[in-house]
Amino acid sequence: MVVGEIPVSADLVVVGAGPGGYAAALRGAQLGRDVVLIDRDGPDGVGGVCLNVGCIPSKALIETANHFEHATTMAHTGLRLDGAAVDMKTWQDWKETVVDGLTGGIRQLLSIAGVSVVITGHAQLSRADQLVVTDPLRPLALAQYFQFNDLVLATGSRPAELPGLARDGVNVLNSTDVLALDQVPHRVAVIGAGYIGLELGTALAKLGSHVTIVEYASRVLPAMDAMFARPIARRLRQLGIDVRVDTAAVKFDNGELHLASGDTTSQIQVDIVVVAVGRIPNTDQLGLDAAGIIVDARGLIPVGVDRRATRHIAAIGDIVDGPALAHKATAEAGVAVEALCGHAAAFAPATIPAVVFCDPEIASAGITVDEAGDSGIDVDSVTIPMGASGRAATIDSRDGFLQLVWERESQTIVGVHIAGAHASELIAEGVLAIEMATTLEDIAGSIHAHPTLSEQLGEAAHLALGRPIHVPVRK
Repeated sequence: MVVGEIPVSADLVVVGAGPGGYAAALRGAQLGRDVVLIDRDGPDGVGGVCLNVGCIPSKALIETANHFEHATTMAHTGLRLDGAAVDMKTWQDWKETVVDGLTGGIRQLLSIAGVSVVITGHAQLSRADQLVVTDPLRPLALAQYFQFNDLVLATGSRPAELPGLARDGVNVLNSTDVLALDQVPHRVAVIGAGYIGLELGTALAKLGSHVTIVEYASRVLPAMDAMFARPIARRLRQLGIDVRVDTAAVKFDNGELHLASGDTTSQIQVDIVVVAVGRIPNTDQLGLDAAGIIVDARGLIPVGVDRRATRHIAAIGDIVDGPALAHKATAEAGVAVEALCGHAAAFAPATIPAVVFCDPEIASAGITVDEAGDSGIDVDSVTIPMGASGRAATIDSRDGFLQLVWERESQTIVGVHIAGAHASELIAEGVLAIEMATTLEDIAGSIHAHPTLSEQLGEAAHLALGRPIHVPVRK
């Protein structure tokens, strides 16, 4: 023991107060554990990136952008709002109200559960059963030591950077910086056409920015099935967004973004550059070697199905394998804590839904036809246009499709894939169908309310069974 090191005994310690961390702390308290929750930002960090500077603020921006675009482009329906404008400073105030309300609710839940103190500081393992916590904002403050019985690591991830495009917070921004803008920029380049880049780029274009999206791969949404890229690429063109694929961003200098595509170089004039090329797991400063934990090549912590890396240390969320999604972290939290409490627990979902809040929205659960072929699963599929929905017509949003994928012999649903308005909400039925091993007959036999977008799921099942109601063509 280091001289001056006086550890405090702790039962269950959770590091990180994001969706995974606060869910783990709450579950631990529900199971009778004395919980210490540690976050680098202390009580202000409750909610993590998701609630404070990620999921919630970005969806607030997207929603405002969608309303603004509808208000200014629906004259053909009789809606005329000449002179409509978005006051970003007012929007920032509203966004903070939304964030404060949600994070305040989480803090209240933690307090009611008995997790009343959120320790501020950076946590690092000093032994296999001990953490040292230092406060970077108070470098002269004494370090705090916690000797724990069990530990849950839920430290999340941070935006990745690119060489030659280091973030300065003024002209070169990351996704967090964009959500703090108090005025709509005139010319924007978004580097990366994954879900973050598309969401932010589309929202800024709808608010009035001239947007260029630069993607190193050969198409937008390169990590998802190509069927999703087609309606998105079409809509990006309609919005006037300049998409440069097979293109690398080299550097930003004096208002010029330098690009390279093959042997060709070019420059475009922009006011700000938004780097949205993925995220890096926050594992590099946790002192994992002190507990004998070795991360993989991506910086992820290897864990078992119970989310444990060692007998007394579990890891969840963005720092373990799988999609870096808040809802995945929340689900893992319960499994990890229950396992540490001695209960039989395993993280084995039939599917984890993926959602992109672009235009049209994208939502996917289960496997695609191509993935089934690669896995040797014999499937069939049917795809119907969202434009065939009466509800889609009434909201003037007919773009997109709904696809059902089923195992051929049993007719069990193994994939549901949607591009269209409110796909993020519609996918819940698809997730439940896959999780419950629902068949085509189960879906077709469930009465869907009319007129709704969700009717398309029932319509697709009827079509797959050869008895369509509104869509005459099977494939």
